[in-house]
Amino acid sequence: MIFRATPLSGAFVVQTERHEDDRGFFARTWCRREFERMGLNTELSQCNISYNRRRGTLRGMHWQADPFAEAKLIRCTRGTIWDVIIDLRDDSPTYAEYFGVPLSGENARALYVPEGMAHGFVTLEDDCEVFYQMSQFYEPASARGVRWNDPAFSIRWPVSDPILHPRDASYPDFAKPSLV
Repeated sequence: MIFRATPLSGAFVVQTERHEDDRGFFARTWCRREFERMGLNTELSQCNISYNRRRGTLRGMHWQADPFAEAKLIRCTRGTIWDVIIDLRDDSPTYAEYFGVPLSGENARALYVPEGMAHGFVTLEDDCEVFYQMSQFYEPASARGVRWNDPAFSIRWPVSDPILHPRDASYPDFAKPSLV
């Protein structure tokens, strides 16, 4: 695997290294040793799939507060998404900045998201499937979110009128949240 640092401290785009032959290819998508060498959280508590029927479906921006803060590894296994993270770590030099990257079944990239960052994505085509690996179990009382189009972050989404869950559309304007 190839780890490429993003502009947000501690977040990485993880590219598979394909070994191809006439049958197709083989690629490693997870290796505890390689993640440990990078100093990344290797705890794996839960994996989820998000299936999205329609282009323009936006899910996010979500995170879990301490003591259930979670690292995530996100991969799009079918279709194409634009994946976005926001750094909400008070002590980070990139606090309140965002980063976005296309993930698809074809490019085989993943995005490693450290604890304390909000995460979301929008589908760029119909029938997208997103696979998540998380370092913590989902804890509803620790679930947090910020609005996808909050002017505090100025995220440049590739769609202007997304399909949203009412919760994701109704988060209040960003105020420095307590991550604990």
